[in-house]
Amino acid sequence: MGLVELLGVASSISLLAGWRIYLCVFAVGWAMRLGWLDLPDKVSSLDVLANPWVLTAAGVGLVAEFLADKIAWFDSFWDAVHTAIRPVGGALLALAIVDPADPKWQAVALLLGGSAALAAHGAKASARALVNTSPEPVSNVVVSTGEDVATGSLLAIVLASPFLAIGVALALGGACIYVIFKVRGVFRRMFGAGNSS
Repeated sequence: MGLVELLGVASSISLLAGWRIYLCVFAVGWAMRLGWLDLPDKVSSLDVLANPWVLTAAGVGLVAEFLADKIAWFDSFWDAVHTAIRPVGGALLALAIVDPADPKWQAVALLLGGSAALAAHGAKASARALVNTSPEPVSNVVVSTGEDVATGSLLAIVLASPFLAIGVALALGGACIYVIFKVRGVFRRMFGAGNSS
């Protein structure tokens, strides 16, 4: 796998970790443990994710996140708590993917992985805060389930094809920036309209 594909995989997984850190760790760990993934040598440093202790912790976090994310307003509390966890997790996942022997790429992986996860987390948290303003409870469950399906599907694509990971990373990065600016504009109109009366 070339450097561009390697960075695509690292960026994509970091971005997805900004949405669902526990799902990323759990899915990659189980796929590796069961031999479902034939990962390139560079990505084999993710073997630590197949450790039973890591899988158990990620599984508990996955169930907790799955349930917490379906409850309006509690999901925003959950996102606030994970403002530090998701970016750090995304940075560490990126570091595990990129060659750990080269300090230059370690620094690049940590910076880009953490930034990518933080951007995805910011887009998710701000969009979910906007969804929580809806008076009916169904939209929260629908959006959360969509995030679960999208994260799982994109994660499968990224791990199956490092070449497609480049496109996934670019699309996710662009979508995150778009969502952050769009939600910011909606909140400005909502709160700006309330202040002008």
